[in-house]
Amino acid sequence: MIAVALRIGMVALTLAGGTAMAATGPKTAPATRLKAAAPSRPAMSNWVETYAATPEGGFRRGNPAARVKLVEYGSLTCTHCRAFHGEAMRSLLGKYVASGKLSYEYRSFVLNGPDMGAALVARCSGNAKSFFSALNSFYPDQPQWTQPFTTLSEDDRTRMAALPADKQIAALAVTGKLDSYAATLGMSRARFDACVGDKAQADRLIEIRQAAVETYKVTGTPGFILNSQYLDDVFDWAALEPKLQAALAP
Repeated sequence: MIAVALRIGMVALTLAGGTAMAATGPKTAPATRLKAAAPSRPAMSNWVETYAATPEGGFRRGNPAARVKLVEYGSLTCTHCRAFHGEAMRSLLGKYVASGKLSYEYRSFVLNGPDMGAALVARCSGNAKSFFSALNSFYPDQPQWTQPFTTLSEDDRTRMAALPADKQIAALAVTGKLDSYAATLGMSRARFDACVGDKAQADRLIEIRQAAVETYKVTGTPGFILNSQYLDDVFDWAALEPKLQAALAP
């Protein structure tokens, strides 16, 4: 029932401009549909091109045996996450992940209906490399693909709220023209419909967020876990990089 209520509520939620308080999701066993992608084998001096899906529902780049492990909980509609992605990725990957001493994992922390639709599209293949490629499009293009969601009419909202709960996110994604944006990424309409209509993956995303709240007390995005410890009041690269350097120090 919690998952149903959350999905209904997501239709009416506005886009997240920054950090947002977490809501709870269902306490169900994790779905097993998503399988880890086999990591590629780059030169050992550069781990940036080593990708894997993780059992926790995230996607990782870097050495799986890295001494320092960084997890980001992010939202595709969060402007602070977009800013972090733009300012941090070059240094995070080039200076830290490439060495093999640090791994970087992204886990979705869904905040609203448009975010749910976008996350379903980004993770639909179950392939970590494809997921990170999607992030590299969704974040820079965030102002463009989120804009149609800000102009939904009251009639649109009423119509979607009347649909069965498991049909609402797909209807919202189409009404918000997310299908048109997905087409620019090379996704067919048939594939798009299958992705945003995937109830198992939607439930998995809710479970991932619930685990973040229960395990680490994550309350907003971006949220960072460094070697299994939640970093309080760290929301940007300027605050995060010194933490990484301290963890990596001999």
